[in-house]
Amino acid sequence: MALTLAQPHRHPVLADRLLPGSAVARTTLLVALGTGLTALAGQFAVPVPGSPVPVTGQTFAVLLTAAALGPARAVASQALLLVLGAVGLPVFAHGASGAHVVFGATGGYLIGFLIAAALVGQGARLGADRSPWRALPMYALATLAIYVAGTTWLALSTGMSASAAIAAGVVPFLVGDALKAALAAGLLPAAWRVVGRIDGTTDKG
Repeated sequence: MALTLAQPHRHPVLADRLLPGSAVARTTLLVALGTGLTALAGQFAVPVPGSPVPVTGQTFAVLLTAAALGPARAVASQALLLVLGAVGLPVFAHGASGAHVVFGATGGYLIGFLIAAALVGQGARLGADRSPWRALPMYALATLAIYVAGTTWLALSTGMSASAAIAAGVVPFLVGDALKAALAAGLLPAAWRVVGRIDGTTDKG
């Protein structure tokens, strides 16, 4: 008797419902929008005393765009951000640019954006963005991935101890990132309810 494993159901992500059309044109536009929104969010940056890492809106943008775009397009949008910033476009926090930013003290957080985009995008494909109670753990895991990548590189690039890197690169951001995750966990399910009312569907994952 052959044993077959059930494959998890793949749900459409929000962008699939809001922007139908040619796959190539849609993908190009959505990747560009994800990059643009993350870059714009980076300009709302507040320095943190004693830390090279500023408070920005980028984490929030990464979470929202990844859930809306799905894993492949979300990762592509963050990869495009890295490339554009590395070649000199002012897309990083405070309008910074250059390869020295990518490989500098805060570069690990940018790599963390790629990991977070993959995690949240895949979670959205599995329907986790339909419910706040499923979305919140997804966003928390993605935020943790950003912290791990960011503080690991922060410690390696500056010579900080692990505890010093956590104090500078995690602790000042915990409350704000918790609020961002909670807000994102409320916004995406609300957006799905609006879309469901518009097109008459009731897909909740």
